[in-house]
Amino acid sequence: MTDDALFDATSPNDLSLANRTGLAPMTRISATDEGLATNEMAHYYRKFADGGFGFLVTEGVYTDDAYSQGYLNQPGLVTDDHVEAWTNVTDAVHEVDTPIFAQLMHAGAQSQGNPHLDGDRTLAPSAVQPDGQKAEAYGGSGEFAVPESADEADLETVREGFVRAARNAVEAGFDGVELHGANGYLLNEFLAADANRRDDEYGGGPESRVKYPAEVLSAVADAVPEEFVVGIRVSQEKVTDGDYEWPEGEDAAAVFFEELSAVGADYVHTTETDATSPTFGADGPSLAEAAAEYVTDDTVVIANGGLGDPDAARTAVDAGADLFTLGTSALANPDWPARVAAGDDLDAFAPAKFLAPTAGLSDHEIPSEPPLADD
Repeated sequence: MTDDALFDATSPNDLSLANRTGLAPMTRISATDEGLATNEMAHYYRKFADGGFGFLVTEGVYTDDAYSQGYLNQPGLVTDDHVEAWTNVTDAVHEVDTPIFAQLMHAGAQSQGNPHLDGDRTLAPSAVQPDGQKAEAYGGSGEFAVPESADEADLETVREGFVRAARNAVEAGFDGVELHGANGYLLNEFLAADANRRDDEYGGGPESRVKYPAEVLSAVADAVPEEFVVGIRVSQEKVTDGDYEWPEGEDAAAVFFEELSAVGADYVHTTETDATSPTFGADGPSLAEAAAEYVTDDTVVIANGGLGDPDAARTAVDAGADLFTLGTSALANPDWPARVAAGDDLDAFAPAKFLAPTAGLSDHEIPSEPPLADD
């Protein structure tokens, strides 16, 4: 299918990708209690590379040993042991010549399992309790705590954590990092007017709300080699509020995407329920289309959300997305690119097969004979 736009090669920050299809970041809580990536995780990520995905983005990885961890058994990139464990994963994926990016995540107020702190303590831009309940599939239960409002020292700790984790990602052999600025986690909370009620330089209109995420992104970009890819994921929707919208609508999107692009984002990864539907008004652009409109020419746009149907993915590409990622469709079809290229049928996603009773890796998701060099 050489004439299919889904299989065109592209290059974020001069990193050559075989096609436009990426694995989306998905929380799986399958690391050790100490946050170490496991051999099973290496086999898990390797199978998507074997299946033809052009690039992979890991599950969210915590960035410091203070407030950042969001779930028990979440992997980290904080210690030397974390780096060594992740090296096994990147080596496995690179055996198939597939790039892999680490998603760096600070959970903010949506943390629901952090062994580094006593009690149910969380950190956010403002002391605003998230809506909804913690997710049992990820080890949580009950309401979220009311977070502490981050002071200047906290913000410096968070910024330094992202920078150190990015440097550790370089050491671990990753090809890039993606800052998690979506789904209601800390950087996304700064963008969201309902969660960010600060009266300092980081709160107020869109120009102020984007300032701290942009500072973190800029610091990370400055700390890693020039060829290392630095991206950021952005959404309006939150884990705890799927209907949330920025009050300024597309005007906020314009400010956010322009600023994040200008300070060093090699790519912006938008995510919403349906990446092909209008986001800003009945006839307005989708979030991915808005990103394509407002980022600089050097910033790649990745679309995510409901793109498991190849025709939907083609629609997103035709509308301006340079790349796209798949989540649940990839779980159901770890060889999605190979199947689509061959014209084969795709399997439907069955939640109970993958994310129940918990979101940890199931035995059937690990290849029975994983083709790793050290096995």
